[in-house]
Amino acid sequence: MRYLAKEVIRTAGENTAGGEVEVSGWVHRIRELGGVSFVVLRDRSGVLQIVLSEDLAAAGKLTPESVIRVRGVPALNEKAPGGAELRAVSLEVISRAAPDLPYQVNGDISRTGLETILDNRILSLRNPKIRAIFTVQASIIEAFSAYLRGRDFTEIKTSKIVGSGTEGGTELFEVDYFDRKVYLAQSPQFYKEVMVASGLERVFEAAPAYRAEKHDTPRHLNEYVSLDVEMGFIESEKDLIELEKGLLAHIFDHVGRKNAEELALWNAAVPDPASLAGAPTVPYEEALKIANDEAAAAKKGGSPSAGRIFDINPEAERLICAWAGREHGIELVFVNEFPRRYRPFYTYPLNSGEGGASSLTMSFDALFRGLEITTGGRRQHDYNAFLETLPKFGLKPGDFTGYLSLLKYGCPPHGGFAVGCERLTQKILGLSNVKEASLFPRDRKRVEP
Repeated sequence: MRYLAKEVIRTAGENTAGGEVEVSGWVHRIRELGGVSFVVLRDRSGVLQIVLSEDLAAAGKLTPESVIRVRGVPALNEKAPGGAELRAVSLEVISRAAPDLPYQVNGDISRTGLETILDNRILSLRNPKIRAIFTVQASIIEAFSAYLRGRDFTEIKTSKIVGSGTEGGTELFEVDYFDRKVYLAQSPQFYKEVMVASGLERVFEAAPAYRAEKHDTPRHLNEYVSLDVEMGFIESEKDLIELEKGLLAHIFDHVGRKNAEELALWNAAVPDPASLAGAPTVPYEEALKIANDEAAAAKKGGSPSAGRIFDINPEAERLICAWAGREHGIELVFVNEFPRRYRPFYTYPLNSGEGGASSLTMSFDALFRGLEITTGGRRQHDYNAFLETLPKFGLKPGDFTGYLSLLKYGCPPHGGFAVGCERLTQKILGLSNVKEASLFPRDRKRVEP
């Protein structure tokens, strides 16, 4: 029976009878000392030091990243990783790795450029610290789904091939589809709304989304995992904000308990789940004022008009989260009541405003540790109000036949939000670039592996 590295370390002190165990994994590191070789074996649970005699080492002719099977006797050794080792009595090379590794798997990734890591993604994912990113990410998705299922949400899977974009014709990837052009879905929102109106009322999805944005920044991906939620019978965006507070608290609690080792590798910590209750909700205009006040204070007497912030841009996001951390004990802020000019046409109005163009909306963003991780809000559910809105945005009813069918035949007040999974992972671990949190990132230049 195969033992994992962690199991051998845990039971080494109990092996008083000298019983043998078998382990299998990858050769992470080799160190030769006189007539003895010390091999660090790596498996999904961690690493284990293997002690090989000169004869076994010579017979094996090991190379880094070879896959091996070893039988041996566990023993305590305070100098070994984890405080224990396996003293080998037999060694089998299952798959020998070529010696010309193009990437040093056991190297210090802080001294390796991101492009090198991504260019060698097939091998760099073997690095325990890099792989820890995706162990944490799996826990995020696990907690996201579990929390919503526990509140009577139904998981759905929607098509990623669509005839048109939910938010219009911009930022869409065009695809040849038999004898017509179709697009990769920017969002599952229309389908989420359909399922709310179907009678499910509460739905969620964790799936890829696609944006043909020509960005090359540390915060953008062209393919990302969107954690989507839609809920019927809400009063305003504040119902959604309260739901997300509970959701994030559950995610942080789950990751903190399950992924302590992975967090330690990155010297990272999740917020105290109890602190989520104190995360402030700040209207857009007030958030802008906070950002400008924080910027002015940082300039220590500089001109108040110099470098004034006119939008919730990346600089504003950092300043607002820093303010929240100082004033509320958590770097999480929900900014709501966005002006209509910044939100899609289907967002529900907070007030009518002059011609509807300058009105506020029941929408929000969640900013976490200096980065927007969520956009959401209440949607328009009234058929006639939706028709009246279209001309104000230069749109025609004929472009929205499906959406109009959704609203025409009875749709409850509803809304939803989407959490960027990679962005949330990035901010939990303190990664410098969101691409680090994508298994196989896609941007303007990268489509492999």
